Amino acid sequence: MTLSLDYAALSDVGRVRRNNEDSAYAGPYLLLLADGMGGAAAGEVASAAAVQVIRRLDKPGITGPDMMEALAGAVHRANERLSELVEEDPEREGMGSTVTALLFDGQELGLAHLGDSRAYRMRDGLLYQLSHDHTFVQSLVDEGRISKEEAFTHPHRNLILRVLDGRPDSDPDLEMLDVQAGDRLLLCSDGLPDYVSDQVIATSMADGTPDSVVVDLITHALEAGSNDNVTCVVADVVETAPASGTDPQLVGAAAELAQGSTGPATTTMRATQGDGSGGGGGSAAGLDPEELRYAPRAPKRFLWLRRLAVLVVVLGLIGGGGWFAYNWTQKQYYVGTDGDYVAIYKGVDEVVPGLNLSSLYEKQTLEVDKLPTYNREQVEGTIQADHLAAARQIVSELQRAADECAAKPTPKPTPKPSTPPATGKPVSTPPKPPATTVPASTPASTPVATPSNGTVNPDDCDGVR
Repeated sequence: MTLSLDYAALSDVGRVRRNNEDSAYAGPYLLLLADGMGGAAAGEVASAAAVQVIRRLDKPGITGPDMMEALAGAVHRANERLSELVEEDPEREGMGSTVTALLFDGQELGLAHLGDSRAYRMRDGLLYQLSHDHTFVQSLVDEGRISKEEAFTHPHRNLILRVLDGRPDSDPDLEMLDVQAGDRLLLCSDGLPDYVSDQVIATSMADGTPDSVVVDLITHALEAGSNDNVTCVVADVVETAPASGTDPQLVGAAAELAQGSTGPATTTMRATQGDGSGGGGGSAAGLDPEELRYAPRAPKRFLWLRRLAVLVVVLGLIGGGGWFAYNWTQKQYYVGTDGDYVAIYKGVDEVVPGLNLSSLYEKQTLEVDKLPTYNREQVEGTIQADHLAAARQIVSELQRAADECAAKPTPKPTPKPSTPPATGKPVSTPPKPPATTVPASTPASTPVATPSNGTVNPDDCDGVR
């Protein structure tokens, strides 16, 4: 069984607003609503641009899982279009729009949602909200910090956390929904649910045709003191061809801009526009609340200035880190060589192009060649010290090692006895002289060297010059 939609769309500028920033579209395969926001009359531009891009999905042949891909792609293209509009006119910085769309293939619905506009379905007399608000207050409800009743009157109920605004992270919620004959669908901007309870909405949705329902809902919002634009799209799921509304309907800012009109659209209920002095806290009370709807998202105006500030901060951190590192190196010492002598250097023995990290601090009188082999290799490779006193202690140890090597006697080679040439004649051995006895109390006439008690390996002293 193939189903079809019988639909109606209506938008009202409201009793306070000077401009209608809502845009909506209803067609055989697509129901779409966008609520624009932002200063400098950019809200209507944002919502109209989003609707004009996404409405291209209103055609047969998009079915099943393809609807999710089609909806996601259309929302991303609309987001890119908003980015282009901001590039064309910097005064549009900060503008954005909600998006709530239902794509219909005759058997299922595909939902794409971003922002605080809403999608409802009434089935068997029960009203159910299909979309999930991307607002600060809804996050409090989700966390259990406030109730739904408290959210209805919360002073920050219009503060949006996610919106279509030309930034790359504007991804919508996507969901496939079942549908059956007798279902009634509703898309509305926040000008309705912020002032009219779900019970009143359900009562209005229970009877009448789509045309009469949209009129009834907007009337309830205006009578409740709504200070916002109010837009509704209502569609019945029917088994037969729709009785009316076979032609697509475009309402709100999208219709006004399409007609090139700067005044009130012919598709709205009310032709008069408020001067800001009406009820509900209009612009006369100060800053328009509509311009605060995405307060959590900083505008991109003066982006070059912020980027410059970030660059300065980054360079400052790099420079500060570099200065700290250099300052640390200048508190270090090491022992090395300066020509033929041992020397103490201040800094670290590292090479950085364009930067000298060490300097000669003290040249010693100790010659490198006087050091044992092991110590000489240490000095030539440099010996690190944590501070000046430690470096001087290293030099003292090196001096001691050099002194030990200098104190060690150089061993003399023992002459070998000569062997007379063989003549074939016996050689007479002269008689040994009689031994002379030396009294015990008489000291030896030849001094005897005492070996050093130092720690230097005698083999290391062989290389001392």
